[in-house]
Parts: sequence; structure tokens; C-alpha cells
Amino acid sequence: MSEVDLSEVYRREVGRCTATLIRVLGDIDIAEDAVAEAFAIAAERWPETGVPPNPGGWITTTARNRAIDRIRRESTRTDRYLAAHRLDADMDEPIDPLEHDLDAFVDVVPDDQLRLIFLCCHPALSPDAQVALTLRLLGGLETTEIARSFLVPEATMAKRIVRAKRKLRHNHASYRIPSAAELPDRLHTALTAISLVFTEGHTATSGADLTRADLSNEAIRLARTLAELMPDEPEAIGLLALLLLTEARRPARTDEHGAMVRLGDQDRPRWDRSLIEEGHQLVRACLRRNQPGPFQIQAAIAAVHDAVTADATGWDQIVALYDQLLAMRPNAVVALNRAVAVAELDGPARGLAELDRTVDAATVSDYQPFHATRADLLARSGRTTEAIAAYDAAIERTGNAVERDFLIGRRAEAMAGGDG
Repeated sequence: MSEVDLSEVYRREVGRCTATLIRVLGDIDIAEDAVAEAFAIAAERWPETGVPPNPGGWITTTARNRAIDRIRRESTRTDRYLAAHRLDADMDEPIDPLEHDLDAFVDVVPDDQLRLIFLCCHPALSPDAQVALTLRLLGGLETTEIARSFLVPEATMAKRIVRAKRKLRHNHASYRIPSAAELPDRLHTALTAISLVFTEGHTATSGADLTRADLSNEAIRLARTLAELMPDEPEAIGLLALLLLTEARRPARTDEHGAMVRLGDQDRPRWDRSLIEEGHQLVRACLRRNQPGPFQIQAAIAAVHDAVTADATGWDQIVALYDQLLAMRPNAVVALNRAVAVAELDGPARGLAELDRTVDAATVSDYQPFHATRADLLARSGRTTEAIAAYDAAIERTGNAVERDFLIGRRAEAMAGGDG
């Protein structure tokens, strides 16, 4: 069995297996550790024995056995022995992850991974902690990847995740199954988690490839399932539209040599027109509801980007939509994207002024897109020395090989252009 095969099993099964043990144990740390150990055992055994017919079941059973051993080994009180006994008894029969004792919730949320999202969105946690925990458990994202999404240092995010787990444990706040009436209250967090899974798939934090199609595809599947589950929630429809319209550009984001291509330079006939058409239909459906929300506005921005040519893009519309989005969600990422749109509409100097005016550099000091955007606007404004320094800052913060090569190339072009 190849390393790639094991990684595919991991991405597909880690959330389901972990959720099963969390539900039975009521302890996230033990569940995560047991599943990680099970995958480590699989890495040793499967190359010799082959992949079992039901990889997820094998991982879950192995993790179950390891968890039992750990609980019994560390037991110092009667309740620990009882927990091990319950775990042993509950898993004597073959299980389908997240199906055991969840019949009522299955009727409400029929998808395994989507259930895990709603289970993670526990009201005992802050919204950021809910999303971070979901990203960790759902897709097995590394702390570095999650930290990038929140614009915080890796150490800060690691502490945040640990505190979230501790709070659930100390409050005895096990992952209680929410009722159908409670789902709307947890919807925004669920949508945010799905969007961040897609973001990591759209541009991977690290690695040799620009994208991670497995994460993008899973996020789209979850968004589609959620939109079908909650068809009266316009933000769910808006998220699906946003992901489809963004995913439509994937074929043109790299050239035949695998090099990254900027949006304005992409070969637009390579875009997936079927995804664009579906996305546009969903955006129109959202407009008819007249209940605007952040994901719907982002979907509308993506729809305007889908002009036949780059020159035909309605940048005035995009700036107006970003103004509306910034009023709803005032944060550095939205302000950064708005500054880019202003630069396209009124020139790089104006965009740079907006960037400096609306984005606190200290807040985004470790956020690579901030430095890359600033470098581009400085270079286009003729401020070469400053541009090169900004490119250096962006390159230093880039873990993705394709993105790094792109930035290195842009830095070389800025140097060749000379100071203005």
C-alpha cells in the first residue's frame, strides 16, 4: 500500500472514527490519540497485509481497543473502569461510525461528516473555538493550517484548541445531539467551518501542490448536503454558490507546467461553465429572498468576477459589494480584498492607500496574502525597493511550493523593473 493511499483513507475516515469514540468516551483527547495510534499501526501493517475491506471499521476497532487499554492502564477511580466497560460493551458489535445510538439525529442530519460539524458547534464554546475544533476533528487539519485561517500564531491556536477541549471536559459538556430546532443557531459556525475547509483546499498551507482537491470536494459536498438539509436558510445557499463559483476556476489556476496563474491572466475558457451556471442560479435565488448575509455577498462578488474577459469585470460592483460585506463583517481579510478591488478600479496607488488605511498591519503581520498584496501594489506603484521587501516577507511566510515560486518570480520582475 502506498503512502498516498493511507493519506486518502485518513482524510476520508478520520472525522468519522474520531466522532464515534468522542461520543462513546466523552473525551476528545483520548479519542484523538487512539485514532492517531490506530493510523500509525495501519501505516506499519497495511503495506504487508493490504488494505482491509472496511478501512474505517478497522481504524475504529483498533482505536477502540487502544482506548480501552489506555483507560484501564490509567484508571485510578471506579468511573474510569466503568468507562472502559461501557466502551467495551458498546463496541462489541460491528459499528458504522456515528450511527450507533444516534437514530434520532440521523433523521435530522443524515450525513456523517455534517453531523460531526453540528456536534462540534457546542454552545459551551466560543464561535472561534467551535470552528477551530471542527477543523481539527472534521478534516484532521494541522494546527498550522487552522492558525492561518484565524490570522493567529500557531502557538496561540494550539492553546485555544486545548482550552476548548478542557472546557468541554470540565463542564461535562459532552457532545449532546442537537435537535432540529437547534440547528439554525449552530448554522453560522457550521458554514464558517465548511468555508475554511474549502479555503485550505483552494490554496494549501504547505506542500508541493497549489491545491488540495480532496478538501475542496469534501467542502462542496458538505455545503450541498447542508443546503439540501436547510433549504430555507439563504446563507447555506450562498455558501454553496460561493464554493461552486470559486471551484469553477480551478482548471485555470495553474498553467501546463503547474505554475500559478493570477486571476486576471487565467485562460477563462478553461473555467468550468457548468459550475458557474449552477452558482449563478443559486446567487439569483438568494437575491430573490432579499435576506443578504456574508456568504451570499461573497457569492455575488464571485459571480461578478466571472466576466467573459478580465477587462469586462465590474470592479465598481465588486467594491460596492465589499463595502456591504465590510459593514457586516469588519475584519482584516475583507478589508484586504476590498483594497485589491479598489486598486483594480482606481489604480494601485489608491488601492495601496486603502490597504494602509483599513488594514492594521500588526494584526496581519504573519498573514502571507497581506504581504503579497502589498508587494504587488507597491511594485505597480513604482516603489520597487519597498515592493522587494514586501515580497521577501511574503515568501518567508509561504509554505506552499507553487505559491512560493510564483512570488519569487514576481519579486524578480519587480527587481528587473527598477526603482520608480
